[in-house]
Amino acid sequence: MAMQIHGNYDHSGTDYTERVKEKQAAERAEKAKEAEKAAEEKNVGKLSEPRDEYISSEKSGQKPTGLYRVGQDENGNRKIFFDDPKAGHANGKDDRSEESEDGKAPKVSGDSQGKPAEKCVTNTDKVDREIKKLKEKKQQLEQQIQSASGDEKKIRELEKKLAQVENELSQKDNDTYRRQNASVSE
Repeated sequence: MAMQIHGNYDHSGTDYTERVKEKQAAERAEKAKEAEKAAEEKNVGKLSEPRDEYISSEKSGQKPTGLYRVGQDENGNRKIFFDDPKAGHANGKDDRSEESEDGKAPKVSGDSQGKPAEKCVTNTDKVDREIKKLKEKKQQLEQQIQSASGDEKKIRELEKKLAQVENELSQKDNDTYRRQNASVSE
């Protein structure tokens, strides 16, 4: 079977694709305008969205609900105090009163679960003795170098030992080493 098609056909497909793209762009622009109008209609009559803002307890007239406050300790230094909301006014004093019956600040004796406070003691005596021995050894080596003025080989050997002792001293004679090697007892 044979088929014959008569007619003039425009084979340039670019016109059609360009028209479709223009039509889609126009539709998108129209949708964007509609969305803007809808958003404006929603906001008509409203001022602006509510935002959080700080209002001090003095201005609000309410009692502050914070658990912490800044004050001064007995030496006049700044200190953060904890206000326990569960304490209430049982003793007739203000919740914020940090002084006990004897007029001194109370001692903290544990965490909030009622466990007794742990006392830890850090002892650096062992480290201090080690550093003291190294300093004495350094002094002895310096004296030996001064006394062995004629023997070059012995002087070099003593200077090498002295350099090792000085290096060890520079590593150990500081607060970081003391803290790392201190003994802690509970």
